[in-house]
Amino acid sequence: QLQLVESGGGLVQPGGSLRLSCAASGFTWDAYAIGWFRQAPGKEREGVSCIRNSGGSTNYTNSVKGRFTISRDNAKNTVYLQMNSLKPEDTAVYYCAADPADDITIVQDMCDISPDEYDYWGQGTQVTVSS
Repeated sequence: QLQLVESGGGLVQPGGSLRLSCAASGFTWDAYAIGWFRQAPGKEREGVSCIRNSGGSTNYTNSVKGRFTISRDNAKNTVYLQMNSLKPEDTAVYYCAADPADDITIVQDMCDISPDEYDYWGQGTQVTVSS
């Protein structure tokens, strides 16, 4: 049974950092692209970042470029999202999701971060940025 479990969320002050983890089980991990998404109250779920199955190519939404870094450790079946210089507008529930590498849309060698592309989802972890 395919399972994704997020961890690492919490309360942090503006300018602070958090590292989210997405641990996977039940499927061939290195055959899947992994994405991070977030949903704030009253807003639609949006793509934050994704990483292709090989880990060699990443994509970010413009609002997090230069602040967030996605990485994956295929030996540990885990993807990380390092979030630095956090802002109040980063407050949301963060989700990771998986899509087969032969199914995900690739544009200019980068995975698509549209939520509709991803088939398997975790339960989410809350990130709150507030003073």
